[in-house]
Amino acid sequence: MLHEWIGLDGFNKLSDRQAMHALFECCASSIWARRVAQGRPFASRDSLLDRADRVLAELPEAEIDHALDGHPRIGGTADNPSSKREQAAVTTAGTEVREKLAAGNRAYEDKFGHVYLVCATGRSAEELLAILEERLDNDAETERRVLRVALAKINRIRLGRVLGP
Repeated sequence: MLHEWIGLDGFNKLSDRQAMHALFECCASSIWARRVAQGRPFASRDSLLDRADRVLAELPEAEIDHALDGHPRIGGTADNPSSKREQAAVTTAGTEVREKLAAGNRAYEDKFGHVYLVCATGRSAEELLAILEERLDNDAETERRVLRVALAKINRIRLGRVLGP
């Protein structure tokens, strides 16, 4: 993340373009980034996080799919620093667990048509596999709701890294 630990004041002082770039590092939806940035200046950390949640909740499904484009498969090659950090526990998992995750990812994508998204921060590979196996039992509508909750959690964690302590 390029915009890590800049603080709320630092975020509020960014140009529109810089703010959108910082937000796009958190979520790959350009609509989400633009709409959140339009809320600046934020009076508090909570007001920024609340706006991020509200904007995400209002996004159409097609835009949620764009947001998913910024997330690699769990256990796959993470192409950005945030995903690498969040999925760190998977890299040290045993071969059997990684193979089961790969097979589960394929089954999930076949069933739902998109990447398995889960808030991986602080979770072991075994936990992520168990969650994946459980979510494979969901119907499409339930899974989309679960996915939006996971995306909101991930966005909040990443926004927290932008803002710092």
